[in-house]
Amino acid sequence: MCIAVVLLRDERQYYVYIMTNVANTVFYTGVTNNIIRRVQEHRDGKDKVFTARYRVTKLVYFDTGGSIEGAILREKQIKAGSRQDKINLIRSLNPGWRDLYEDLVGEAPDHPDETASPGLAVTGKDKGVSPSHA
Repeated sequence: MCIAVVLLRDERQYYVYIMTNVANTVFYTGVTNNIIRRVQEHRDGKDKVFTARYRVTKLVYFDTGGSIEGAILREKQIKAGSRQDKINLIRSLNPGWRDLYEDLVGEAPDHPDETASPGLAVTGKDKGVSPSHA
């Protein structure tokens, strides 16, 4: 029994995630080892200027893995993809564009329109430009 507890403590979980704003017009892709804490930082505005400026507070996609190297590789793959690739990835696992953070912590939605369609803006941090640039 003690061995199992030690093994669980040594296991690391890494998350690749995509967040967006309420209108689904801006994407932020990142990596973390604590998805709940990281998303809460986005939601509280205790984040980098980009996510605070564009109000990127809605978790629409995440995936898990056991290695930081694998998570970083996956993050780079997602960032290298087109906006449409990201939309397709999100829709494949979250067709209603729900805020998945609520599933993680079991709380009611903060956003009135959880089913808004993605907009046409460029993906911000993913392309290194603001959403208003083509």
